[in-house]
Amino acid sequence: MEFDVFTLLPEVFFPYLNSSILERARQRSLIEVRVHNIRDWASTKHHVTDDEPYGGGGGMVMKVEPVFAAVESVLGPKTNIPVILLTPQGRVFNQKIAQELVQQPRLALICGRYEGVDERIRQHLVTDEISIGDYVLTGGELPALILIDAISRLISGVLGDPDGAMNDSHSSGLLEYPHYTRPPEFRGWGVPEILLSGDHAKIEKWRREQSLRRTLKRRPDLLENARLSESDLKNLKKIQDEGENS
Repeated sequence: MEFDVFTLLPEVFFPYLNSSILERARQRSLIEVRVHNIRDWASTKHHVTDDEPYGGGGGMVMKVEPVFAAVESVLGPKTNIPVILLTPQGRVFNQKIAQELVQQPRLALICGRYEGVDERIRQHLVTDEISIGDYVLTGGELPALILIDAISRLISGVLGDPDGAMNDSHSSGLLEYPHYTRPPEFRGWGVPEILLSGDHAKIEKWRREQSLRRTLKRRPDLLENARLSESDLKNLKKIQDEGENS
């Protein structure tokens, strides 16, 4: 899968892209990330990419010309590639959107800065707007890395465990079950006996129940859209009854 990132701060991407799972994915050509400096397409002597907003007010606004020039130079003036603006005004990113976007062979990500971008970029260039949450950052670079990371995990071969992404929190609509590793006891705190039993069927049943318990306790809103079996619904009822009787 290919990512084209358009930013005013290309240097912030490489420390993360050159580390761990994403680095191995790039080395194996499972993903390709091209980072483009929007300033390279600024027409002025000093590569100016921002200006004061019409109508007054504080802050600066990213200019329309260099952003259009950068994206159209890389993607072409007419393209079917999704062009995503990272902005707090976009739809809030989640696992479902990651699963939607991984179906695309190539994505373009525009990182906003300053007070935002000229509105004509929204109206006539981008095809989607995505936020990573209801708060404001100084730019779209961290959100772009989050999208790249979350989407790349869903590509076959990126994770060592072929089923790893399927078990992540939110992949099935539930939070993930608790994890334990060696040693079996630490400061008197042990590992649940069932995880040491070797009975994989019982372990899977326990893990599913723990996912239900954790989701009900921490994020009950997720249960409204989670994919629940008849067995899940029975377990959920039992867990709820336990809470009422405790």
